[in-house]
Amino acid sequence: MTQQARAVICREVGKPVVVETVSVDAPQRGEVMIKLAACGVCHSDLSATNGTLPLPPPVVLGHEGAGSIVALGEGVTGFAIGDHVVSSFVSMCGKCRYCQTGRPQLCDQAAKAGFTLPDGTTRFKDAAGKPLNIFSGCGVMAEYATLHVDNVVKIDAAMPLDKSALIGCGVMTGVGAAVNTAKVEPGSATAVFGCGGVGLNAIQGCAIAGARIIVAVDTSDAKLEMAKAFGATHTVNPKNEENIVKALKKLTEGGADYAFECVGFGEVAAQAYGCLRKGGTAVVVGVAGPKDTTTIRTATLTFEEKTLKGSYFGSARPQQDFPRLIGLYRSGRLKLDELITRTYGIEEAPQAFADLAEGRNARGVILF
Repeated sequence: MTQQARAVICREVGKPVVVETVSVDAPQRGEVMIKLAACGVCHSDLSATNGTLPLPPPVVLGHEGAGSIVALGEGVTGFAIGDHVVSSFVSMCGKCRYCQTGRPQLCDQAAKAGFTLPDGTTRFKDAAGKPLNIFSGCGVMAEYATLHVDNVVKIDAAMPLDKSALIGCGVMTGVGAAVNTAKVEPGSATAVFGCGGVGLNAIQGCAIAGARIIVAVDTSDAKLEMAKAFGATHTVNPKNEENIVKALKKLTEGGADYAFECVGFGEVAAQAYGCLRKGGTAVVVGVAGPKDTTTIRTATLTFEEKTLKGSYFGSARPQQDFPRLIGLYRSGRLKLDELITRTYGIEEAPQAFADLAEGRNARGVILF
């Protein structure tokens, strides 16, 4: 079964995305075909269009999708036609050292599926019959997509799919950075640099974990205002401060226990590290450019026992964490509805990316 579908494609780095009708091949062994209902427009997708993430075009974008299974490949178990699923942009083989030690976000297989399925092939072809690469083994910014089962997580059918899509990246990445990577403790002081889609979720991750002080840092006053709705207790605009590190140490009563860099700049990572109190932990969540660097005073690692670490995909264990996030949403502790600033039809994808680049949305979502 080959399915015709409209898809959002990066044809050339530095150029606007285009919407084309493509063909999606039937699932092979260990794969499923999904009819997408929604896909979040994530900053990582934008990074693929501007060259920050070096994915070879043409590439079908999208990694934050939700939909229902319409076809099963040979040997697929645990899934059925009609199941509701969320895509995971990190493939999880379950066999490598990282999967076996509870760190599937670092799965060896995922490194082989940066722009193809794990076997190095793709199920997308353009109108001329030429293969199309796919974002992180997913390519779910399309009406239909064929994914490996290791990139798919089954969810409760009662969960709205437009909200579920956000869990596949932005929510998991931000909340997970606070809850899984940093393991924020109740009563602690925290600072979050950058109040985009991931940063807002890091803020609510800190709130869920019971942080007493949550300082939101951003150069946009509109985003800082939005941060308050997600749990920020204080806000600060670096443009209004002579020294942002000193300002944060004052707001956090001597320094943050945890700080999160959700922008993707080495200089900001250094600020996150600098605003820590002794024994504090700074977590770099943002995706920086390949040549970006961070400079810190090395002696502080020893004398102050401060930690600088990274968080990829919120240190996710998707099979466990996605349902947990859904549970938090249903109990009213996780905000998903409020994250969706605007929805778009697929033909409006170029506008969705322009709005993302201009920082107009907490999260834009394409509905199919």
